[in-house]
Amino acid sequence: MINRVLIRLKVLQILYAYYQNRISDLDFDNKTKELLIEELEQTLPRGLGKEAKAKLLTEQLKNKKYKEYLLQKAEQELVFSLSKAYDLYNYLLLLMVEVTKYADVRQDLAKNKYLPTKEELNPNMKFVQNRFVAQLAENKELKKYSETQKRSWANDQDFIKELYNQIIESDTYKEYMKSEEDSYEEDREVWRKLYKDFVCYNESLDELLEDQSLYWNDDKEIVDTFVLKTIKRFRERYGEDQPLLPQYNDVEDEQFACNLLKEAVLDDDYYKELITENTKNWDFDRIALMDVVIMQCALAEILKFPDIPVSVSLNEYVEISKTYSTSKSSSFINGALDGIVKQLIRENKIEKNKNKK
Repeated sequence: MINRVLIRLKVLQILYAYYQNRISDLDFDNKTKELLIEELEQTLPRGLGKEAKAKLLTEQLKNKKYKEYLLQKAEQELVFSLSKAYDLYNYLLLLMVEVTKYADVRQDLAKNKYLPTKEELNPNMKFVQNRFVAQLAENKELKKYSETQKRSWANDQDFIKELYNQIIESDTYKEYMKSEEDSYEEDREVWRKLYKDFVCYNESLDELLEDQSLYWNDDKEIVDTFVLKTIKRFRERYGEDQPLLPQYNDVEDEQFACNLLKEAVLDDDYYKELITENTKNWDFDRIALMDVVIMQCALAEILKFPDIPVSVSLNEYVEISKTYSTSKSSSFINGALDGIVKQLIRENKIEKNKNKK
């Protein structure tokens, strides 16, 4: 599920935090702090005050020998951040199950109230008996996630109610309930439409997710595409064994995440030198930090990953800049990277595998 588009975004977010505030955003654990201070104290003059020690510690953190400490912490944060994206994928799949459960409970309450109407006594059960959702509810992988992560929508019934009310007022729902067609394919398709219309762009849901995890709002747009893809992939014949999307497409993608972060950090001085040489009309310190990080990541990918075509790397990072940086950043980054790549080609520093461009 976690593809390279999402990996690149996550690496950029971690790198941005890494450079914006190396100590506070990527905090050391106490043990690491103690080791750093112990190592420094062996080289410090006796009687040096706490403030002076702290200043030297900060300076040492900027040196390459201490990048490993920072990088280890950044890698841990990256892996955790990517795992949260997969959590969100499972959580949003559970949302469809929870809405259906709510509809079922509501029908039961209406049926058992004092003086129910004829319609309430004999409700249309098509929505609550949706075969796609029934299959999803019994899915082995999703049930395992729910049990191990102890996560459900049980404490968010106000939102579930709001979402359900939006759904039942929609033309998609009304047409589905009136339709005489009775097939698994129709059951699956109605949820694909409902998810696209009422879950993909839902401000209440965005606020709720933000309260639960700082990572999720940045992830949701991409994760929504994975949920929609999963809905389309469901087949009735697979029953509870229907495979969900795996966390990573393959081992290479899993390794790509930490390797990209590592390569971007360890040779950052060289990348910044290349950027400075090819943006001579700009003061480097005035270039937006996100622009620098995007170009730095792109250069690490171009130089260190021979299986990825240069054109793919360039297109991906220019596209990212359109969303995650300033309005003029994409043209600036495109021009700068184009100049750098031409320089690297002249210097024979770009090595790509055969059939890669």
